[in-house]
Amino acid sequence: MASKAFQDYYPDDMSYCYGCGRLNEFGHQIKSYWDGEESVCEYLPKEFHTAVPGYVYGGLIASIIDCHGTGTAAAASFRAEENVTGSDQYPRFVTASLHVDYLKPTPLGVPLQLRGTIMEINSRKVIVSVDLHANGEQCVKGEVIAVRIPESMLAKK
Repeated sequence: MASKAFQDYYPDDMSYCYGCGRLNEFGHQIKSYWDGEESVCEYLPKEFHTAVPGYVYGGLIASIIDCHGTGTAAAASFRAEENVTGSDQYPRFVTASLHVDYLKPTPLGVPLQLRGTIMEINSRKVIVSVDLHANGEQCVKGEVIAVRIPESMLAKK
């Protein structure tokens, strides 16, 4: 895998997200990478990320699927545009829709692996399918519809 994660290419002023912001010391700080045509992220939930003893809280699962999906959208868009801007910073995407299906309880105490597949991509929107596995078994499937961040959400300089 590459040494830098997708999220490491976000500009500093767009790196405070609770799920993926490298500058948010209290957040999850997930890291996503290309693995061929799929994106991959490994995340080890902490013991306090519990729903009931031994199982991961569903809100955490939705959060990491969300941020892995938007990170994948940013990386896919950057790659599809062949970096026409000359910048090494990825475009920032936000979630327009998040759908999560919990297929089976997700065990706590083991690394979770998320795998993303690009289902659709255009200049404004990217749809990413994300599967979450624990101990080699699929526990969750999700879909993220990510859109380029609206101008109104960008920091005013």
